[in-house]
Amino acid sequence: MSLLEALAIFAAGMAAGTINTIVGSGTLVTFPTLLFFGYPPVAANMSNSLGLVAGGITGVHGYRAELRGQAHVLRRLIPASLVGSVIGALLLLVLPASAFKAIVPVLIGVSVLLVVFGPALQRRFAKAHEHTEQAVVAQGKSRTAVLLGGILFAGAYGGYFGAAQGVLLMGLMSVLMTESLQRLNGYKNVLGTVANAVAAVVFMIVAWHEIRWEAAGLIAAGALVGGYLGARIGRRLPPWALRGVIVVIGVAAIVNLLR
Repeated sequence: MSLLEALAIFAAGMAAGTINTIVGSGTLVTFPTLLFFGYPPVAANMSNSLGLVAGGITGVHGYRAELRGQAHVLRRLIPASLVGSVIGALLLLVLPASAFKAIVPVLIGVSVLLVVFGPALQRRFAKAHEHTEQAVVAQGKSRTAVLLGGILFAGAYGGYFGAAQGVLLMGLMSVLMTESLQRLNGYKNVLGTVANAVAAVVFMIVAWHEIRWEAAGLIAAGALVGGYLGARIGRRLPPWALRGVIVVIGVAAIVNLLR
């Protein structure tokens, strides 16, 4: 590996770590970078998932204030993301990379719309919590089931490929949960990190020989810094700006995937 290639992969990892913490879609930076340097798609995907775990850890740490006191919520959400990510990681090993190609842009587009119209929907759902202490999940077992099912699906997508998983999660939670957008972003960082970490463990168990460790290490080093930067930037954004970033990243992801 040349010095230029190493620096490029490190820089891609740092950019991805920053983007993932703010909204998601960092894979759209690192994955094409690895392909550019000749890594096989499946090996690049697995190495990328492994490397981005480091950025997720620093991103979650950066959002610790928003996550303080939220263990009871995360205990409900994490299992769905965990199970989904195992399913997605195993699917990567048996399905062609084109399997999700048609549906993913549609999912991201719907998620972007949910984020845009989230405030109005949140106000509607918030009325259900005006006289309770639980401003967590919109009332009703059906909404909870939809939320957990959506997080499981997002986890599967994250384990399979993961680009714009954060946009999917934010769109889903913006509608079905009544927390502030920054707290939802904290949840998103936890769930995305769980999906990447579990997928990485599956890859190490099932396909250790296909992981390109030099690339994963460089991405991890860059993402570790990027996650810290992303938390500092993302936490300072007002809700309207954060929504704007999500929309821009989501549209860019759609364009990138359709090319």
